[in-house]
Amino acid sequence: MIAAVIALLGVLWYVLWAAGAGGSAAVAYLFMPAGLLAALVALRRMRRTTGLEPVGQRFWRTLEIACWLLTAGYGILAGAAFVAAPELPVMPLPAVAFAGAGMLLAMWAVVRVPLGVTSWHERGKQSLDRLIAFLGCGTVLWHFGLAPMVFAPEPWSTPVLVIILMAFLFAAGAITKVSYITGGPVDRTAVRAIAMTGLVAAVVAVAAVAGGVNGPVIAQALCLPMVPVLIAMAARRQRAAAGAPPRRSNIMLPYLAMLATDVAVAHVLFGTTTLDETRVVVGASVMVTALVTVRQYLAFRANNRLLGEQRASEARMRYEATHDGLTGLANRALFRRRLDEELAAGEATVLLVDLDDFKTVNDSLGHDLGDDLLMAFAAALSSATGADGEVARLGGDEFAVLVRRSEGAGEGDGDGDGDGDVGSGDVGSGDVGLGRAELLAERVMAMTAAPVGENRLLIRVSAGLASAPAGTAASALLRAADTAMHVAKERGKNNWVRYASGMEQAAQAHARLGGELRRALDAGEFRVVYQPLVSLGTGRIIGAEALVRWAHPERGLVSPADFIPAAERTGLIVPLGRFVLRETCRQAAAWITAFGPDTITKVGPNVSVRQLHDPDFIDDVKAAIADSGLRADRLVLELTESAVLRGPQALRVLHDLHDMGVRLALDDFGTGESSLSLLRAFPAAIVKLDKSFVDGIEVDELGTPAADARQAVARAVVQLAGALGLDTVAEGIENQEQADRLHRLGYTVGQGYHLGRPVAPEEITARFAAEAEQARRSQPAAA
Repeated sequence: MIAAVIALLGVLWYVLWAAGAGGSAAVAYLFMPAGLLAALVALRRMRRTTGLEPVGQRFWRTLEIACWLLTAGYGILAGAAFVAAPELPVMPLPAVAFAGAGMLLAMWAVVRVPLGVTSWHERGKQSLDRLIAFLGCGTVLWHFGLAPMVFAPEPWSTPVLVIILMAFLFAAGAITKVSYITGGPVDRTAVRAIAMTGLVAAVVAVAAVAGGVNGPVIAQALCLPMVPVLIAMAARRQRAAAGAPPRRSNIMLPYLAMLATDVAVAHVLFGTTTLDETRVVVGASVMVTALVTVRQYLAFRANNRLLGEQRASEARMRYEATHDGLTGLANRALFRRRLDEELAAGEATVLLVDLDDFKTVNDSLGHDLGDDLLMAFAAALSSATGADGEVARLGGDEFAVLVRRSEGAGEGDGDGDGDGDVGSGDVGSGDVGLGRAELLAERVMAMTAAPVGENRLLIRVSAGLASAPAGTAASALLRAADTAMHVAKERGKNNWVRYASGMEQAAQAHARLGGELRRALDAGEFRVVYQPLVSLGTGRIIGAEALVRWAHPERGLVSPADFIPAAERTGLIVPLGRFVLRETCRQAAAWITAFGPDTITKVGPNVSVRQLHDPDFIDDVKAAIADSGLRADRLVLELTESAVLRGPQALRVLHDLHDMGVRLALDDFGTGESSLSLLRAFPAAIVKLDKSFVDGIEVDELGTPAADARQAVARAVVQLAGALGLDTVAEGIENQEQADRLHRLGYTVGQGYHLGRPVAPEEITARFAAEAEQARRSQPAAA
């Protein structure tokens, strides 16, 4: 490093000069400007080779200009030294001007270094700390550096004092500033090296005073050449600091400043300073102590605020860990803890409540409305529970109520509902809370009679009630309540059931049934059977409804009433429906190929709500039609009113199917609450009269008021369908008299056991063959 070599040369020269062999004292004034030129070379190289940010470039460029000004100032002083030789020179005014301008520019560069503080609170706190540090550092520099020069027997020249004062101010400001630089475009260690140049001025002052006549020579040859060395070191450090991690700011600086003023006070107390100097030092010490006191008070307030925020944050975290974020109710963890406490103290009763068909609400109306419904239901459940229990949300659409024990619990305040005989010590045993629990269950069911929430939605719930004696595991009690709840769902939903021993066997059977369904799909155990749609005028088969049957290898034929609900519950209804759809299209195309295009005009399976909400359902229908070659208008998809009324998504799917040419049939028409309005929104092509309006239609004599009353709905439906251009099918025809009456009313197509039971496709094929043979034989007779 060139600047270090020049400084070393200054030391060697001074040794020779002190020995009487160094020549003129003016040579001492050359080392400072020469060293500054070397430092300028280091600064220029660093700026050109280091990828600095704009703020960093600005700082080092400003510092470089300051060094040029200092070089000019000390160069003029060196020239004055050689002119005045052998006398020591007085610093010329141009030299003072250039050096002073360089010092001011260096101060401005340090002031503009960013600290990364953005908040007003942190900025104010840091400003107070920096003021304390500046006063403490300034007091020490004044007392030990500048004051001896000011109060010396032979006062120093004003220009020199001004330069020294500016150097002290620069040192105090830079040291204060660098302590709070944590990272960024200007390296903290580099700025610290720049700040140390100001301390060199203090050494110069002390050396100048202590050195007597030779003081200026000592300062110029030994002390001032360290300034370029420090600047060159700063440039080197900045070049090596690229990508260095940020550091913590120096929080101890205010306390170090106070300690520094205490040192100055101790020195004036036990030294020989003047009264004015003593007053300055003591006054500065008092001011620093007062500012530190203010800082401590503000820090105490800030710490209290932080502690308060931390306590509030911990309380919030504890609350969030034990409460549901959506409804504000206790969550599963808190419920289990309270249930454990209840069971440790005595008997406990739990009511488990589940929203029926909540997934359908989410899928059809959106998750936002689903969340609103959950919040509204939570509020309604809490209101219905009142002081009789503690409500929790266990997850999803499942809620639980821990029923509080009433006074006198254990003495028999209820007698159960007769759902099961429970032995002593089993889950479900004990009288405790029975009366209160059952009344609570009834209140919960009663609240479903009115719509809830801002959207005024009607809800249905299934609930399971279970009790257990002290010492029972909470998991066992919850499992019992869950079993009872699923039994309630299997009994038709929107009701509650108290747990009884043995209920879990049925639940386990249903769980096993779900697993077997998956296996049966993979093994190809499902079969499609077809129930004929018959022309009431000719008796010919014109179509068929596709129905699925399960040929279990061990249990034989499993009823759809057993496995269809399990398929719906597990979601397997989607792949099962896809299988039925493809097989139906394939079989219908085979019949048309074998017996002609007029053989069958409509064939189709039933479609569930789950299928309508499956994103691949439209593609499944397209693929089934394309692969089989069946015309789209021969495929009829049968839907119930409940499936159609499942929100806008279901209606969009149905309209897309209609646009494809697929016909839609509204099954069980007349049994819902919105049948007439539904026909305006639903693109139906066929209306199927429900069996309930066919039963008994033949009982009374034609033309009598009783017969007209029995036929009123059937007549209204066929007239409405005719007005809207819809085809009709009468379901559930059990005898010929019913078929005749319906035909007279205007029904052309019927379905029922009298006209044909669901049979294998081979039997339908045989009937088609028989009809074709009969038609062939009748042609010569007709001729």
